[in-house]
Amino acid sequence: MIRFHPLDPPYPRSKDLDHESMLGIIDWGIGGVSIYKLVKERRPDASVIYFSDTGATPYGKMARPELAARLDAVIEFLISKGVTHLVIGCNAASTTIADLADHGIKIEGVIDAAVETAAKTRPERLGLIGGRRTVVSGIYRRSLAEKGVNLDQRVAQPLSGLIESGDVSSEKLRSEAKRILYPIRNSSHILLACTHYPAIEGVLTEYVSPRTRFIDPAKAVAARISNWKLESSGPDRFYTTGDAEQMRKSAKLAFGVRIPKVIRVTI
Repeated sequence: MIRFHPLDPPYPRSKDLDHESMLGIIDWGIGGVSIYKLVKERRPDASVIYFSDTGATPYGKMARPELAARLDAVIEFLISKGVTHLVIGCNAASTTIADLADHGIKIEGVIDAAVETAAKTRPERLGLIGGRRTVVSGIYRRSLAEKGVNLDQRVAQPLSGLIESGDVSSEKLRSEAKRILYPIRNSSHILLACTHYPAIEGVLTEYVSPRTRFIDPAKAVAARISNWKLESSGPDRFYTTGDAEQMRKSAKLAFGVRIPKVIRVTI
């Protein structure tokens, strides 16, 4: 289990941190903690600000212009806290990166890394589970088709909600996982197109062929970040627009990450 130091007092605004490089991670909920955990394993020296937006409408349910505007507001908040490099650790949000304003910082989503990783496996039969917006957008199907890879997709919306609540093993979760995976259970590989899903990879394994391998894009994203010029500028900080205590509990249950303090904000 990973533990981190308590948070320091509020930091100065980014104009006072021009000499430093700080990583920000945005997700609607705790899914991006899977990326955060891997980043800290590779770069324990890097300072990170994590932002969970559970106080807002779920990103997958927002209209595209509304979601882009929301992300622009969150990004400006993070820049004010010193963020210079950003990962959008949500597949639904990553579909709108092209619509974002120019914030003058490096922004990486999860989709490009996921497509690149999936294509490199040369899958005999590739399946995908993800949120409704991610699947319906067709972004994975188009991107993988360009690389000569066919794709069978399944909407797995209930799973992320259950994991967000801290549920990683209930009968309801298992029932949903079995239903969702059944049509693609014989895939050679299944792409986890939501950063929540690695928390239940052990459960998912029970409902697919023994030869099926899961592809976790969070690992590829963390590998990309490991090459970024990031510095230590103090302890990591966690913000949410939702329930701070629920975030702490769910991060521990789902990913084994103990967050000592979450600051609730309104944006």
